[in-house]
Amino acid sequence: MDFTGKRVLVVGTGVSGIAAIRLLAAKGAKPVVLEGNEKADREQVVSRIPEGIGYDLIIGNLPEEVMDTLDLAVLSPGVPTDLPFVIKLQDKKIPVWGEIELAYACGSGRLVAITGTNGKTTTTALTGAILREYYDSVFVVGNIGLPYTEYALEMKDSSVTVAEVSSFQLETIHTFQPEVSAILNITPDHLNRHHTMECYIDTKARIAENQTKAQICVLNYVDEHLQKLAAKIPADIFWFSSKRPLERGIWLDGEDIIYKDGEEIKICTIHDMQLLGVHNYENVMAAVAIAMHMGVPVECIRKAVAEFKAVEHRIEFVREVGGVKYYNDSKGTNPDAAIKAVEAMVTPTVVIGGGYDKQSSYEEWIASFGDKVKCLVLLGATADKIEETARKAGFTNIVRVGSLKEAVEASAVQAQSGDAVLLSPACASWDMFPSYEVRGEKFKEIVNSL
Repeated sequence: MDFTGKRVLVVGTGVSGIAAIRLLAAKGAKPVVLEGNEKADREQVVSRIPEGIGYDLIIGNLPEEVMDTLDLAVLSPGVPTDLPFVIKLQDKKIPVWGEIELAYACGSGRLVAITGTNGKTTTTALTGAILREYYDSVFVVGNIGLPYTEYALEMKDSSVTVAEVSSFQLETIHTFQPEVSAILNITPDHLNRHHTMECYIDTKARIAENQTKAQICVLNYVDEHLQKLAAKIPADIFWFSSKRPLERGIWLDGEDIIYKDGEEIKICTIHDMQLLGVHNYENVMAAVAIAMHMGVPVECIRKAVAEFKAVEHRIEFVREVGGVKYYNDSKGTNPDAAIKAVEAMVTPTVVIGGGYDKQSSYEEWIASFGDKVKCLVLLGATADKIEETARKAGFTNIVRVGSLKEAVEASAVQAQSGDAVLLSPACASWDMFPSYEVRGEKFKEIVNSL
């Protein structure tokens, strides 16, 4: 698309929105910037937009007369598509894109895209690390915290881009077409936005909707939702499995990771990597499958897997104090992610949980505690709901606190030498912190001050 002279609405002035404004201006478009928070400080919004860019700024509601002048609208990932003004834009036949669709339209080179309820960030970071062992120009972008639009103009025909893509971002794709896609798993999440599980699954599946049979979609064989979804995906399916061998695919065979696409190859053992837990072995298998289909030699893959460390905020070891190990799993923002963190612990554990309510249910998370979790420290908006669920399940060693600092202090009292303290909230952070990253950094700051 030629953006020269086009009036393009950019909704949202966060990191993704600002990157989109910068990209559109570089492409010759005329951005119309909408900050929907009518209480936003105009000077603060202006200070975030790079100098030298010509744009119109609207704070609050979007007037209909402005809508009628638009050629395109670009939504930041946090903007729901069912807002009245977005529906009105669609009714007026104004194309509504997401930030990744804009970046895809402007970028160059080959594309890998990864989604899933859990494991996206680890798998994306590892895939990027593997590809960098072989390719000179690799970009790791998307929901991992680096806007795709920020780097689109730097991409060349020889570049390879690895994009972590959320369900929010997939709502607004149109032509987005990765050479290799991956859906790692699907468990209930973001139902406050997608409303039904069916809608959430369908949205995740959109990552592959524009692919052809000549392209690859990597799927988790163990996931029942993906088993059913596979028949609807137009790409060539390549499975990974943590539970059984496959005729074609990559699987965990005891302690070995085996890859088979014709020839059978032992990639590595679980002792060759620095990641903990079956969920991380699945992430490694997905990354290896992607890299193999992108033509990376096995030697490069083995080297990158061996050197890769856990990403920040995902079962990240922080410090040992008085024989107690503290782990930051702030990225465990839903029950399934928190279950995987509990499963990765190998000692008696005090869990810190609770936060913003995404309409999740917590029965399976509590059930995963078994004999491993000795105490549950709760805070945030979901504390009542989680406590009620836990007590119904017969788990009663619960401590209620009002802040993260109090949570760490209470956990230190509950834990003994040889135990672990795990921040794995099973909830988003938005009731107390602007992001899971900020929550995780605060946790580490508190732990390091003990």
